Amino acid sequence: MPMSEKNIHEFFRRLKAKNPQPKSELEWTNPFTLLVAVVLSAQATDTGVNKATKELFKVVDTPEEMLALGEAGLREHIKTIGLFNTKAKNVIALSQILVDEYGSQVPDDRDALVKLPGVGRKTANVVLNVVFGQPTMAVDTHIFRVSNRTGLAPGKTPEAVEDALLKRVPEEYLLHAHHWLILHGRYICKARKPDCPACPVRDLCMYKEKTI
Repeated sequence: MPMSEKNIHEFFRRLKAKNPQPKSELEWTNPFTLLVAVVLSAQATDTGVNKATKELFKVVDTPEEMLALGEAGLREHIKTIGLFNTKAKNVIALSQILVDEYGSQVPDDRDALVKLPGVGRKTANVVLNVVFGQPTMAVDTHIFRVSNRTGLAPGKTPEAVEDALLKRVPEEYLLHAHHWLILHGRYICKARKPDCPACPVRDLCMYKEKTI
């Protein structure tokens, strides 16, 4: 059963009160390094990515520098991250495209972003939201779970949840909504055992099997 419009407003009011300016937990220095970090974060933790990119981003923060480092050099930096061989290939390929087609700049357009190797809709939405301030919804496993479990925006696919969130989240909360939901899912509304006693929106949540 979907959450009521009144409760959705209160849901985000409380999350905002706890964390007025939520930020990505990925570490980055410019649009290019954020794009790389998000590509690397697929099926990996932000903590693991940050450990790998701490030294990488000291020597690379432009597509040209990434191309100069090369695929083998990049693999050495990110070999602790899952799927690092494929990710290294994709990052080098997308760096070349940025140089050749976009003047070494990260485009602020979803259609252009998703054409880059290793960049799906979720990655594109993160970049558009964090770098360009667009009110997008990057639906990962956390947002998908929270949206369905709470009744906030039920949907059978990430795309369905994304569409529902964009329709149901009040406009004043749209810009930061995806970060609030990710952090809520990561630290409170966890997959195996949600920490319902610590949840600031427990009374608004439609989930019947709340933990004590």
